[in-house]
Formats: sequence, C-alpha cells, structure tokens
Amino acid sequence: MLSLLGLSMVVVFTYLIMTKRLSPVVALTVVPIVFALIGGFAPELGKMMLDGLKTVAPSAALLLFAILFFGIMIDSGLFDPLIRRILQTVNGNPVKIAMGTAVLSLLVALDGDGTTTYMITVAAMLPLYKRIGMNPLILACISMLSLSIMSGMSPWGGPATRAIAVLGLDASEYFIPMLPTMAGGALWVVFTAYILGRKELKRIGNTHLKTGGDDCYIKAILADNPNKRPKLIWLNLLLVIAVMVALVAGLMNAAVLFMLGFVVALMINYPQLDLQKERILAHSGNAMTVVLLVFAAGVFAGIFSGTKMVDSLANSLVEMIPTSWGSFFPLVVAITSMPLTFVLSNDAYYFGMVPILAQAAAAYGIDPVEIARASILGQPVHLMSPLVASTLLLVGMVDRDIGDFQRFTYKWAILTSLVITVLALLTGAISLFA
Repeated sequence: MLSLLGLSMVVVFTYLIMTKRLSPVVALTVVPIVFALIGGFAPELGKMMLDGLKTVAPSAALLLFAILFFGIMIDSGLFDPLIRRILQTVNGNPVKIAMGTAVLSLLVALDGDGTTTYMITVAAMLPLYKRIGMNPLILACISMLSLSIMSGMSPWGGPATRAIAVLGLDASEYFIPMLPTMAGGALWVVFTAYILGRKELKRIGNTHLKTGGDDCYIKAILADNPNKRPKLIWLNLLLVIAVMVALVAGLMNAAVLFMLGFVVALMINYPQLDLQKERILAHSGNAMTVVLLVFAAGVFAGIFSGTKMVDSLANSLVEMIPTSWGSFFPLVVAITSMPLTFVLSNDAYYFGMVPILAQAAAAYGIDPVEIARASILGQPVHLMSPLVASTLLLVGMVDRDIGDFQRFTYKWAILTSLVITVLALLTGAISLFA
C-alpha cells in the first residue's frame, strides 16, 4: 500500500510540474501533504515537515551564500579573462558555442561542486546565448550532463564519496577502473553539445559577431561598469582558491566556508556600506527563489521519508528484481539507479539502498566495488530531479521552469546514463556476468 501511495505521489507531482498545473514550490509542498493525509499520517505531518526542513537547512544556507559569493566574484570581473578567451573562440557559431559550453563546464565541474559549475558556466555563456538567440535550455542541459560525469563519477564528488564510504571501499580501487568510462562520458557530452549546436545552427543560422570597434560583441557582453574590480583580480582569485581548497580538504562545513568567503569578498571589493547593500540586493532575488525551492523540496523529502513511502518503494523495487537476474546484478543496479536516484536523494539512495544492493549482489559472488561503480551511472537522470538543490539554482539562472528543463533534458540524460553504462561494461568497470 505504501509503495503504491509513494509511486502515485511521485507520478502526480511530476505530472503537475511538467504540465505547469502547479508551480514547483506549490507542488513540492501541497502534493506530499495531500498524499500523507490520504495515507492517514495527519497526526505526524507537522513533525515530518519540520524534520525535512531541518535536513535541507544546511543545503539552503550553502546555496544562499554560494550564490552571493560567486555573484560578488562575477560582479568584480574575476572570470572575465576566461570568458573573453572562450567568446573569442566561439564567436556567433551555435555549434562552437555549445561545444565551448561543454568544455568549460567539464573543466569547472572537476571541483565536484554543482553550484560552482553552474554559477561560472552560466555567467560566462548565457549572455552569448541571449545575444544570438540560442535556447538557454541547451546551456542548462550541457552543464548538467558535464556535472554528472565529472562530479558524479569522481571520488571527491558527492555520489561516489557516499558509495565508497558506505561500503568501506578504497577510493583508488573504485576510481582507476572508472577513468576510461569518465573520459568516454566527457567525450559523449562534447558530442551531445555538437548535436544540440547543429540543431540550433539550422534554426537560427551562423551569426557573425564583430570582434573590433565600439560594436565588438565581447565588449558588449563584458561591458565595463563601476562594479568591476580589475586591480583586485589576483586577490579575488586567491580567495576563490582558498575557499575551494578548504572545501575539498573539509576544513569547515561548506555553508560556513561560503559565508566567510562571501563576507571577505564583500569587504575586499565593496568596502562602502551602500555598495555592499546594493550588491546583496542585486543577487537576493535569485538567491531567495532557490532557497524557497530548497525548503519546499525539504517538505517533500521529509514527508516521503517520514511516512516510510520511500523505504517501502525502494524495497518493492529490489524485490521485483528476479533471482535469474542475479548473475548480471551490476547491470541491474546501473539501470535501476536512474529511476531510484531521481525520486531519492543521494543520501537516501547511497546510505539506504546501496548497502542492501551490495549485500544481495554478494550472494552471487559480486564484489561490492562493482555495485559502487554501477550505482553512480544513473547520475545524469538524478540531476534532473527537483530534489537536487543545485538543479533548482541552474533553472533559476537560465530563467526557465523546471518542467521545461525536464522536458528538454530527459532524453539526453537517459541516453547519457545508457552510454556510460555501456562504456563501463566495455572497459570492465562493471561486469556483465558474475
């Protein structure tokens, strides 16, 4: 009964946001409340919602201060040299622009953080997309796929870190066999960008942008304004590096690091109080939209978890796997990771389900490290989920609804998951038969 109720809730929620019957904030809040009432959980509803809000509070704080921190860095012109080099290379060719987006986002995503990847990539490329009339959903799609490969598979990225930790694995043993799959996945993202760019080329044509004089497109995109701080570029770069190093080293909680980084960046670049207030207000709209969505997602997750719908649904899916499929269990895990990680948070999937899957696989003589590798192959689909905080930031930055984003992206996300699964099988990262 709980499995059916949970599945129905996910289907109804997905339908409502993809058809734009309800806004994401409303759907994330109202739909789980209605289904919890149907399931008879009214007395515990308030506590479950509060637990969900407590769970996402650190993520909300992280996104709030990360948006403000990178917003200040972008305002100050820190990324202008990188953006200028990319703009000079791609000009107004949609194919080059899409492929340039892929290269940039793949490089930035190496740090393992979705917020950083999206903030830098969108800030660099969105003005050019708008300038020539390219669909910004292409920018969002490519950025998401890049993050799913570079952060999703690396041992310092969230998903793999969880899988390695919960199964007690050696990071090198996990990662080295995954390198060919990761490289192939990166090439696939660039190829996907080429396909999407070709489609845009047919739609809008090749726009030649002037590279000199007062009408230079680069000057227009990187227009000088009083907020730029070119003399502080090296100091700002050192600050970003310091925050990233501390983040990777785990010296402090990520939200605290970005809060401190934001405060220092604000003091360095805009010491006057009126300028500080102006810069905060300039980014507050984007930050507030994302934070609201994160808290609404917390309500959804809190009810989904508190009612045990998520546990029942996960166990039902595991039980549905026929015994005869046991000999190629890693492939089963890879395929099922797509829907499971879409409806579950990474914590719920990797800390809750992956140990169960690894234990079941052990009965067929399958090494837990293969289950760890297989479990991350659904990350391209996971990152489409409205329960992923950085995805809410991404759709907000390109000024599109998450339903539009999912409709545009789902086929590329599924295809990317299938491609990296095939690559993992071909390179021996996971085995087809036990």
